[in-house]
Amino acid sequence: MAIGTTFLGLLEAGPRHGYDLKRAYDERFGADRPLSYGQVYATLARLLKNGLVEVDGVEPGSGPERKRYAITDAGVTDVERWLAQPEKPEPYLQSTLYAKVVLALLTGRGAHELLDAQRAEHLRLMRELTARRRDGDIADVLICDHALFHLEADVRWLELTAARLDELEAVVA
Repeated sequence: MAIGTTFLGLLEAGPRHGYDLKRAYDERFGADRPLSYGQVYATLARLLKNGLVEVDGVEPGSGPERKRYAITDAGVTDVERWLAQPEKPEPYLQSTLYAKVVLALLTGRGAHELLDAQRAEHLRLMRELTARRRDGDIADVLICDHALFHLEADVRWLELTAARLDELEAVVA
C-alpha cells in the first residue's frame, strides 16, 4: 500500500497532525502492521518536499512543536491519479514457497513435510482470520475476506504441488 498517497487521502477531510494521521491510518489500514512514528514523519517530510502537503499551522507543545499538515492541490491530483489507476495484479510467479519446495528436493530434504507444515500454518491463520471476520465490522470483514481468498489459493497450490512432487523431483533433481 502506498502510505504517502493514503495519507494524502486522509488529509482530504481536513488538516491533521502527524499523530492524528498515524491513528487514522492504523485504525483503518494498519491493524496488523501499525506504522511507526518515524515512518509517519519521514513520509510527511517526503510529501512536504514534493509539494503534496503543506504545513497548515504550528502549535507549541511540551516537546517539539506540533505541525498540522494540509493537502495541496497537487496532492489532491496525486490522490485522484492513484485512485483512477488500476493496481497491477501480482501473479507471484516466483514465490518463496516454490523456491523452498525446489530447494528441499535439490538438497534431499523432505518436501512433503515442508508442504504439510506450510499447509498447517496457512490453515491456522485462516481459522484466526475467520474468527476475526466473525467479530469484525465491515472493514474487518472485507480485509479478512481478501486475505482468506489469497490463503485459500495458496492452500490449493500446496495440495496440487504435493500431488505433483514426484513429477517435479524428476525435473529438478
